[in-house]
Order: sequence, then C-alpha cells, then structure tokens
Amino acid sequence: MRDDLDIDGLWALANAVADAARAETLRHFRSDGLTSESKAAHYDPVTAADRGAEEVMRALIHRHRPDDGILGEEMADHAGTSGLTWVLDPIDGTRGFISGTPTWGVLVAVADHDGPILGIIDQPYIGERFSGGPGRAMVEGPMGRHSLGTRPPRPLSEATIFTTFPEVGTEAERRAFQAVAQRARLTRYGMDCYAYALIAAGQIDLVIEAGLYPFDVAAPIAVIEAAGGLVTDWTGGPAHGGGRILAAANSMIHAEALALLTDALAGAGA
Repeated sequence: MRDDLDIDGLWALANAVADAARAETLRHFRSDGLTSESKAAHYDPVTAADRGAEEVMRALIHRHRPDDGILGEEMADHAGTSGLTWVLDPIDGTRGFISGTPTWGVLVAVADHDGPILGIIDQPYIGERFSGGPGRAMVEGPMGRHSLGTRPPRPLSEATIFTTFPEVGTEAERRAFQAVAQRARLTRYGMDCYAYALIAAGQIDLVIEAGLYPFDVAAPIAVIEAAGGLVTDWTGGPAHGGGRILAAANSMIHAEALALLTDALAGAGA
C-alpha cells in the first residue's frame, strides 16, 4: 500500500458512498412496484435500485475524488489517473433483493494495482456495516459496534461452509465444491456477500464460489483479511480479479479446502 494515501479521507468517503447506496436501495426494497429485467440469456436480474444506487455512489466519488477510477457492475468503467480505483457493487445479490430476503448487500472498495486496500459490506435493511482495511476491522449494527475476528483453526469435519452453488458455476466446479462440502459439518446456500461478512464476524469457516467478478469480491477480500482470514482463487493465488474464490477463516482450513478443490479439478480435467 502506498504511503501517501489519505486513509481517513478514503474511509470517510467510503462510508458516505455506502450511506447513499443504503438510502437509495431501501427506497425500492420490498416495494410493490419493483420490477427487474435480465442482463443475459440466463436469468441475471437488474433493477432500478441497482442502477439508481450506482448512480449516487459514482456521483459522490466524482465530486470528491475526480482523479480516481471507478469499476462498477452496472455502468461503464471510468479510468482514473490517481492509481486508485473504487470497486462498486450497488446490490450484490439482486436475486435476493427482488425476493425480499435481507442477505443482499452494498459493496464498496478502494483498490490499487495490488488489490483492495479497504472495503465495506453493508446490509441496509438489517442496518449492519462490516468494514475492513487500514486501522479497522469492525461491524456496526443493531447489536452495537464490535471488532471483527475470524474463527480459529478447526478440522473441516467441524466446519461450516457457504456457497451460491448450484446457482453458478460449471459442472466440474460444482463437483469440486461438493468434494469439500461432503466433508464439512454444515453447508448452507445462497447468502451472496453476507456469507463473506459472516467469515469476518467469526460465524463460519469457508465460502467457495465461482464465476465471480472483481466487484463481487474486492470489498469482501478487504473485510475478511482485516479480520484475520484469507481469500484466494482455487490455485491459492490472488483473488481480486474474480473467478473461482476460496475465502477462509484461517490458513489451516484454507489449506485443507484448497487441496480438495485442486484434486477434484485435476480429476475432472478442469
């Protein structure tokens, strides 16, 4: 991380951006008039809430840090000149959003060429905000303000694992996930970004996903790493480019899961 960054200023703006998205998304959540359309041949929904939230998020960033880049889900990339990029997902979990479940979230991250520097996972309806990066690893919400910390090591046989499978991923990727899940104590599905927040909060051990984009993972990486966990791809390499993601509470459970994923993919020739 660069030494010349105004970390306090970045945190202040990141929270303001999350606040603006929180207000915009809640205007639409569980409303009678909410409609969606698909962005792809398979069902990949987007709503007015997604687009409206990203608009207000971008407007704040352009106003306060016009030289920074912006990478968001719903609008074209904005190339900056500062070396910093804001990575935004106005609603991570639009399927959950349109279904009325409170497991979607707003993702805000600031990254450089090495990956995310700081990030926020915000759940507007519950009112929980998970923040991770320089100087902080905390959650603020209905239960007050608390430090984040991941679970200590435990065998996979005692672990809880989350994923969106079988909703996304290839057949080979699903089989690789199952190679891990069948050895875990408990497997749960479909929590979107909230699952990553639960790793940082010390509630679960692993999240395994595939087919993700940078805006899906930048903020979760920052939050989980600040809380003591780690996030890689399925080869153990950097994850901020998206793709196949393995998020873990600690290095021991990460290594056990990674070995199983690697063996399963090798067996499938994937």
